[in-house]
Parts: sequence; C-alpha cells; structure tokens
Amino acid sequence: MARTILFNKPFDVLSQFTDRGTEGSPRPTLSNYIGLPGVYPAGRLDRDSEGLMILTDDGKLQARISHPRFKSPKTYLAQIEGLPDDAALQALRSGVTLKDGPTRPAKARRIDPPGWLWDRDPPVRYRKSVPDCWIELTITEGRNRQVRRMTAHVGHPCLRLIRVAIGDWKLGDLAPGRWRDA
Repeated sequence: MARTILFNKPFDVLSQFTDRGTEGSPRPTLSNYIGLPGVYPAGRLDRDSEGLMILTDDGKLQARISHPRFKSPKTYLAQIEGLPDDAALQALRSGVTLKDGPTRPAKARRIDPPGWLWDRDPPVRYRKSVPDCWIELTITEGRNRQVRRMTAHVGHPCLRLIRVAIGDWKLGDLAPGRWRDA
C-alpha cells in the first residue's frame, strides 16, 4: 500500500533530502524532519516559502501532483507589500505575462491576516511607511517562484508565502516541522 504524508515545511528548509549545493555547513533539508525511507517530495517549495508539502512512495501520485498537465490546484497565503486594488487582483485572476510566458488564470482575493499563523524566524521585515496585506492565491501550475513573480508583476512584492493546500489535501493545524499520514 502506498504511503503519503503531509509535511509543514518551515522557512529556510530545502525541499529535498540532501543539500548538494553549498560549501561549508549544510542547510536544513527534509532529512532534518522526516526519517521515513522511500518517500519523496511531490513537487517543490522554495527555501524561503513555508507550508504544505506532500511526500509519497507512489510514483504515479507524485507525477499527478507535480506535473503541470494535471493542473493540480495549489493554494497559497501571501503577505504582500502594499494594498492591491481591484485591477491588480483582476490581473492575477486573468493571468499575467512573465518572462517565461503567460500564466494560467488564478483565483485571487484579499483576506484578513490569518489569526492562526505561527511566527516566522526571522520575522518578515516591517516598514512603517509601506502597508502590507494578505491575499489568497490558487494556481494550477508550479513554475519556479511563480506566486512571488506574479505578485511582483502587479506591483506587490511578496513578503511571506505559505502553501495551505494542494488539491484536496490541506495544511490544517499541522505545526511547522511536523508531518502526518494523509
């Protein structure tokens, strides 16, 4: 029987089991948190992003989650600089053209700051002169740093990014650095 787990990846952790890219002290990886043999990430999450990752020993499931042709929806909460107007949100909903081509339309809406959210270490920079807000964004592709590039494209750089859902799998109350069976 296939094993599938949900993991809440902390900030500054690589979404792989080994650190192949540094000289000196290695960076934290999935192996610092998950000691299960034979499970592999279904997709990636940038080192400076947090939240839900799915790991499985089922190759077909791994492909279905991570390959763009399956259009698996991924939902993020993004803390962004500034207060987006309706035009900025509509641009995200329609799809924006990035350097590597147009994005698929996304679901995008402003939300209240999540009351359940854990503190991040280090904390997000705070500037008195620049307001920030939270948006919920659901995309159906997974290009490199796509959500960050999309929000920057509409004039609102991303300060913090947390993936809260992949398809029907939800982060829920899973604490950072913890995992559970799906």
